[in-house]
Amino acid sequence: TARDVCAANTAGVPVLGVPSGVKMHSGVFAISPQAAAKVLGDVLSGKVVSLAEREVRDIDEQALQNAVVKSRYYGSQYVPDEIHYIQSVKSGGIEVDELVLADIAAEVTERLEEAENANALVVFGGGSTTQFIQTEMGCQGTLLGIDVVKQGALIAQDVNAQTLEQLVFDHQGPCLIVLTAIGGQGHILGRGNQQITPKVLRHVGRENLWLVITKSKLEGLAQRPLLIDSNDLELDQQWQGLIPVITGYRDQVLYRLGAEHD
Repeated sequence: TARDVCAANTAGVPVLGVPSGVKMHSGVFAISPQAAAKVLGDVLSGKVVSLAEREVRDIDEQALQNAVVKSRYYGSQYVPDEIHYIQSVKSGGIEVDELVLADIAAEVTERLEEAENANALVVFGGGSTTQFIQTEMGCQGTLLGIDVVKQGALIAQDVNAQTLEQLVFDHQGPCLIVLTAIGGQGHILGRGNQQITPKVLRHVGRENLWLVITKSKLEGLAQRPLLIDSNDLELDQQWQGLIPVITGYRDQVLYRLGAEHD
């Protein structure tokens, strides 16, 4: 959509994208529908008068065929200059130093071998980091889909919401969710992983959410919070606060998780 608007908007009319749940690589979208409304309200009341030029990007389909997620530049558009409410351009790709990811994978694998997690149903979100972990475990997970692993074996690949709910609620034992963040933006839930429904999240519990994010990605957020947009306002508010993030082998940090609606 942003690409289409950019191609048609030759007059340079200011724009503002409203997110609808998919991953967005461009910097012309608000971080949530509520944030878009706030920006527009400020514009109408005269509080926001300056404009910023932001890049319009979309996924590079050719690179995706080679299992590489990166964006391609298609132009730029002017948006209301309200940095707190406008998302950054997505950064993608595996870390140059794969040793960092190998350390994270080793930590996750070792945790899964612990007695209390031996029979756990593990839901892996999409992303190059989580795919790397699955590969290290010997599982051929999808790059952008939701995969389910049990006792080191891939039992379901690229599942939809209905299948995931059935697997989670039928499982006799603990369930874990392993997620990473969208680079440059910080979204962990609500962008490209709506298969993980609020119903599943409540059943699994915040304490069984494992975030796997490199320190370079966290530093790239410039102290902005990680973001959750589960389509359940009450859940988003309940899950706010400091949350442990696995950043290496025997290495984790506490980082702030915030709801997009603040």
